[in-house]
Amino acid sequence: MIYKTHFTFFMFFLCLLLTTPVLAQSTARERLEAKRIALKKEIAQINNLLENNQEKSRSLLVQVEDIERKISSTQQLIKVTNQQANLLTREINENLSKITKLRKDLEQLKADYAKMISKSYRSKSQKSRVMFLLSSESFLQAYKRLQYMKQYADYRHQQGEEIKEQTQELKELNNELIEQRKAKESLLADNRKTQQKLKEDKRRQEILIAEVREKTGSFKAQLAERQKEISEIDAQIQKLIREAIAAENKKKGAKVSKNKFALTPEAKELAANFASNKGKLPWPVKSGVVTMKFGEHPSKTIHTVKIMNNGVRIETNENEPVNAIFKGEVFKIQAIKGANKAVMIRHGDFISVYNNLNDIRVEVGEKISRGQMIGQVGKATATQRPTLNFYIFKNTTYLDPSLWIYKM
Repeated sequence: MIYKTHFTFFMFFLCLLLTTPVLAQSTARERLEAKRIALKKEIAQINNLLENNQEKSRSLLVQVEDIERKISSTQQLIKVTNQQANLLTREINENLSKITKLRKDLEQLKADYAKMISKSYRSKSQKSRVMFLLSSESFLQAYKRLQYMKQYADYRHQQGEEIKEQTQELKELNNELIEQRKAKESLLADNRKTQQKLKEDKRRQEILIAEVREKTGSFKAQLAERQKEISEIDAQIQKLIREAIAAENKKKGAKVSKNKFALTPEAKELAANFASNKGKLPWPVKSGVVTMKFGEHPSKTIHTVKIMNNGVRIETNENEPVNAIFKGEVFKIQAIKGANKAVMIRHGDFISVYNNLNDIRVEVGEKISRGQMIGQVGKATATQRPTLNFYIFKNTTYLDPSLWIYKM
């Protein structure tokens, strides 16, 4: 019984070892395909936004940033597609090896089967089964001969079934190979088209950069003005949050602080729920592209100039609805100089800020549910394009939204 248990466990472990590489390849294939689809969607969104917003800004600075963003996404798409093609090549080679081995095994199996049938035929011609049984010296010998004949017949049947199974497996592998080759050719054809578009974008980029170099001083001034605008907006938002924290704590009779909310048990639970959703929160808009990430970045036009951003900028469609990323309470709606209005929603001691909105649909003190529409995106001062400036805070500390929002 113990040996049987050990044998069963061994067979299970062996099957697991054999299937693990296949599952890993399947997972890698699915992951790469999902990434490729996402990149194609992102490029389509960029193209759509460029087409819809091309008349809203003729700034050379913005055009350079647009083409740089598109080139970056296209290069990522080419890289992912090449990875998919390489994975398919490995799978094709593995299947070719399997097919070669299977064909050899099948040939050997058929040869052995033919010998067995031939031997069986000769045996029948020399002595019938009945005579074979009747010539037994005892009942026990006759029984054993009967069992032997049954086992032999079963073995023949088993060999025949094995030939059928291996023939079917060979057929399926051949079909899979055909599909893999088609998929690889489709990927390569798609990649050739993408590379051609990349060349065209790079030629356009070179022309724009040449224009930029002729006007470096002017562009440095534009970038400095943009950084000043960003810093002023950030300072306004920081001031509003500090004032709101102080006012909230004073109202509750807590020690006055401008840096940290005094939390009730309910607020602590809400904050914990918000924190547990890190990396899983929804985008504040359904359609959009991040045009400026969190943190300090060298300018794409003049690399010696750096721009600091404490949130993310999302370029989207005109009048795009803006939705709350999590349940909470609106604690501030404020006009921001150079950025329309900001709606601030508190989630315990976390705060989500949706800046550059118009057509506000909520009020201060209103309880908000996840996904509820709070307003529409307004146009950015610098580009005149519909742009959402989005922030996440823990009290007064800036957090990187890309770490909190799903696939940002």
